[in-house]
Amino acid sequence: MNTAHLTVEHDGLTFDVEESGPARGPWVVLLHGFPVNSRCYDDVVPRVHEAGLRTLRIDQRGYSPGARPEEVDAYRLDTLVGDVIGILNHLNISYSMVVGHDWGGIVAWHLAAKHPDRFTGLVAVSTGHPSAMRDALAAGGDQRERSAYIKDFIADGAEERLSARDGVLLRRAGVTGEELAPILEPGALTGPLNWYRANFTGDVAATLACPPVEIPTTMVWSDGDAALGREQAEFSGRYVYSDFRFSELHGVDHWIPENAAAALASEISLRSSRF
Repeated sequence: MNTAHLTVEHDGLTFDVEESGPARGPWVVLLHGFPVNSRCYDDVVPRVHEAGLRTLRIDQRGYSPGARPEEVDAYRLDTLVGDVIGILNHLNISYSMVVGHDWGGIVAWHLAAKHPDRFTGLVAVSTGHPSAMRDALAAGGDQRERSAYIKDFIADGAEERLSARDGVLLRRAGVTGEELAPILEPGALTGPLNWYRANFTGDVAATLACPPVEIPTTMVWSDGDAALGREQAEFSGRYVYSDFRFSELHGVDHWIPENAAAALASEISLRSSRF
C-alpha cells in the first residue's frame, strides 16, 4: 500500500489531500461533511483498500488551513464542486467513484449529476438528492423540524456558541473532541459555517438545485439520524436514472463513516463492482 500526503493548488488556495491504497486500484474520492475533516474516514479507508480500491481524501474548502477564504460567497456550492474537479484534474485522475457524507454528500450529488463522464458510481451517505430533500420538506413529515438547527448555524455569533466550552454543543451531537480539535483553533470554524451561510440564505432552492443522476448510485442512510429523515433518503431514488440501491443501517446515528465504517466500506465495495 502506498500513502502520500499532498498539497494541491487550486483557485489560489492550497488543499491538503491524501492518496493511498493499491497502486493500480480504481479511484474512490471521499468527501467529508460538517464539522469534521477527511479523518472521519480513518476506519473506512483500510477496509476499502482491502477490496482493491485506491482512495483520495480531500480536506475541503474551509477545512484545509491553506484554503480558508474570508468571503461567504467563496463557499457557494458551484465553487465547492469546482474544487473537487480542479483537484482531480491536477492529479490527472480522469475517472473515479465519489463518496460523500453530510455536506460532502450534497457536493457528491452535484458532481455525479453535472460531471457524469468523470464518475463511475456514487455512494451518498446520509444526505439525499437535493430534490428529494425538497420533496421531503413538502411532504409534511418531520424533516422541517429536523433541519431547524440550520438557522443557528447561519446566525451571527454561531462560531462563539458552537466553540464554547470546547464545543460542547457539537460534542452532544456526537462529534468527538479529537474530531473537533482542528476547527476549534482560532478562526477555523468560520469557513465550515460559511458552507451554510453561502447556500442556505437567499434563494435556497435555486442554489441547491441539482439535475437527476445518471450513474449507478447507492444511498446509505441510518435510522438513528437526528438531522436527516427517511423520506429525503428514500425519495432520492426518484432522481437516479440508473441502478439505485437504498441501504438502511439500523441503530446507527448520523456519523456513519465513524460509527458504521465496516458497513459503509462494504457498500462502497459493492458499488465499485462491475457485476
